[in-house]
Amino acid sequence: MILRPYQSRLVKNMCKALLTNGDSIAISPTGSGKTIMLSALAGVMQPAKTLILQHRDELVSQNLQKFTKVNPGLPVGLFNAQTKTWRGRATFGMVQTLSRGNNLDTLPQLDLMIIDEAHHVAAASYRKIIDAAKGRNPDCMIAGFTATPSRGDGKGLRAVFSNVADQITIKELIDKGFLVTPRAFVVDVNGMREGLSKVRKLKDDFDMNQVAEVMNKVPVNAEVVKQWKERGENRRTIVFCSTVAHAEDVRDAFLADGIAAEIIIGQMSGSERAGVYRRLRSGETRVVVNVAVLTEGFDEPSISCVILLRPCSFKSTMIQMIGRGLRTINPVEYPGLIKKDCLILDFGTSILTHGNIDSEVNLGKGDPKDGEESQGEAPFKFCPDGAKPTEYIFPDRNGSVGCGAKLPAGVRVCPLCGFFFEKPGEMPIEEVVLTEVDLLNASPFRWCDLFGSGKVMIASGFDAWAGVFSPDGDNWFALGKVGKARMLNQLMIGEKTQALAAADDFLRENESSDSAKKSKRWLRDPASAKQLELLQRVGYEIDAMGFSFTKYTSNCHLNFQWNRRLIEAAILGRRVA
Repeated sequence: MILRPYQSRLVKNMCKALLTNGDSIAISPTGSGKTIMLSALAGVMQPAKTLILQHRDELVSQNLQKFTKVNPGLPVGLFNAQTKTWRGRATFGMVQTLSRGNNLDTLPQLDLMIIDEAHHVAAASYRKIIDAAKGRNPDCMIAGFTATPSRGDGKGLRAVFSNVADQITIKELIDKGFLVTPRAFVVDVNGMREGLSKVRKLKDDFDMNQVAEVMNKVPVNAEVVKQWKERGENRRTIVFCSTVAHAEDVRDAFLADGIAAEIIIGQMSGSERAGVYRRLRSGETRVVVNVAVLTEGFDEPSISCVILLRPCSFKSTMIQMIGRGLRTINPVEYPGLIKKDCLILDFGTSILTHGNIDSEVNLGKGDPKDGEESQGEAPFKFCPDGAKPTEYIFPDRNGSVGCGAKLPAGVRVCPLCGFFFEKPGEMPIEEVVLTEVDLLNASPFRWCDLFGSGKVMIASGFDAWAGVFSPDGDNWFALGKVGKARMLNQLMIGEKTQALAAADDFLRENESSDSAKKSKRWLRDPASAKQLELLQRVGYEIDAMGFSFTKYTSNCHLNFQWNRRLIEAAILGRRVA
């Protein structure tokens, strides 16, 4: 399996940080392939014993499959409520199980602990496990991965992590087509924005009862339904409310208008939640309303509309909510559903408060091209701690005095303590312009524009090929095939960048770095006599010397022609006998 360029960059930076400092955390948003990267880290570090600490039991089997795909042949153990074994070089362990009873007595000497959802490390259960591992081996390295390092309770992560190895931004993933583009609208109903500005702020968040007094009104709820019908009626939607009563009234407003809506609250059983998720996934339910249940740990890629009916005290909370709608979809899992973007309707002023969902982070080197890994270390800076003079306003706008951590140079807010980097007289960032990234040049595979129109593009490896196709220049279809399989894999229907990202990922999953390099060696080699003969059989005109084709372009054209019926059927939605 070939990692995406930014994944290779992060793993390399994490390795260096661990070997230098003994600990490090990486910021990796939803959709970036966090499990792939932490699996690659475990494989690259190759310590005698690794524990991968998990927070949610329902994802363990899925993560184990990804780990095995990244590290074929590496023995893996499992320690949860059902299975307790430390066999293998790496073990997936559940926090809840390990921290309970005498289970930590069985903990072997670890060389590396990788913590998924590492923003939880301030909790007593995590610290208990970390302390036990350090007690058995003081040199045990601690690596963390999280999408949202800022905690709502204000507790920092500095007690466990001394530095941030790397940060992947949501903007970076959108640019490359791995997430869809958010389209945000801020809605103010009857001067509601002024009322929200007077809501008091508690320790962890705004006073949600006061928020409900401002927002949970019949005219406001009616406007929510109206705006949804005008802009997002055909979209599967989640709504974030302030209180349970607020959520119930919003749900009832949708139901009164004949829209299939349901509610999810913390008191519901697992089976009740599963039923709501199932109906949302199938499209039977169009809108799911919740308070804070779906902020974390909920991934339903078909969501393409998010409605915010509450302000967010912390930017991380807003990002978590909006992130629920940014995943791309697999057309096989969602036949007939096309998702190109995500509609954000913000009635709660969060976007006005926090700005864009990402400040651009420039790590200096940028992504490598043509599959080459970037060389050298990205530039860093240090969070102020009062011991040395700093060019930034100190304390910051929120009174934070920093923590001294080593951070990527481009971060705007310290992920470990929340210090806001702001220079005197600096204007706040009001807009981040998303620009298209040349994904073709960042790919380890060469994409071939077969007919010069840009609408039929194919890349080939030794074991697989993939292509992106658009009959109208609007909807793009990503398709792929492995070996001699009879059927095509339908990978994506959406924007061109998203389709290219899905097709490129398919090749990365089914090819190795060696095969990518070997296929590129074909780029200048002239087509073989056998290839020219096959091209003539399918209707190509070949000049006397065959100079217009190389081995690689011949292979791409032949793959297209041999699979043309399947490709056309996939695009038109027909079955091929």
